Amino acid sequence: MAAFEELPEECVAAILSRTTPFDAVRLSLVSKTFRSAANSDEVWNQFLPSDSQFIDTVISQFPSLANASTKKDLYLALSDCRIITEDRRKSFQLDRKSGKNCYMIDSRSLTFDDGYFLPQWKRISIPMHESRFPEVAELDDVCGIDICGMINTIALSPNTQYVAYLVFKMADVFGLNRIPVEFTVRVENPHYHNATIVCLYPNVESRGHKNSEVGLQLVEVLSRARSDGWFEIEIGEFFNLGIEYEEIQMNVNVEIKDGFLNTCLLVEGIEARPK
Repeated sequence: MAAFEELPEECVAAILSRTTPFDAVRLSLVSKTFRSAANSDEVWNQFLPSDSQFIDTVISQFPSLANASTKKDLYLALSDCRIITEDRRKSFQLDRKSGKNCYMIDSRSLTFDDGYFLPQWKRISIPMHESRFPEVAELDDVCGIDICGMINTIALSPNTQYVAYLVFKMADVFGLNRIPVEFTVRVENPHYHNATIVCLYPNVESRGHKNSEVGLQLVEVLSRARSDGWFEIEIGEFFNLGIEYEEIQMNVNVEIKDGFLNTCLLVEGIEARPK
């Protein structure tokens, strides 16, 4: 370590800029030279999105970000807050540990198809303190519905494995928060295909399910509570090469296993986060 401490600060900064934000913060504890280098704009500029025009657009929409005195402060601000696009249909945020882009599309960017059943969904307005978006999709008495969403890879970090999540809430009707409610989520895109048995409420024991489909991976998971008051279900993974312009299509087939779900299901959107 003594040899590293003898390196000029600019060399240390060049090395740290090729690590991750998490590593840079940890290595700042090594010495004063490392701390100074780890806090430098040279390092944190590498952790910010490479599209400078995008950063300028974000700052123009959120003038408070212009008050960030250093690139590190700007990075932390972008990882602390959700940046909502001008049309209020998408949100952007940096993953604090990795610096990778997190991206979410709202329910208005999704399509809902309940096949032969009568329309059972509608878009409703929701208070700003309850959702990052002005509207969510409300589905009543659900027995089966297809949800389709498109995520443009240009908004994601290249060479990164992503996990997609369905973000939802469910009203407490007829004590459904005390029993497991299961449905199947199927995801189809060029990189992924699976089926998942899900308990809508966390911390409940699943009743189990036998898979009768040949060659289809079946995974049983619980939904998770999020810090923003919503729940999320992992619906699939994909790898973003970042080489060419591509649309990742998420086809989510929600199938209630026991007839229909006699409650209200709110869908906020689909979020993609680095794994």
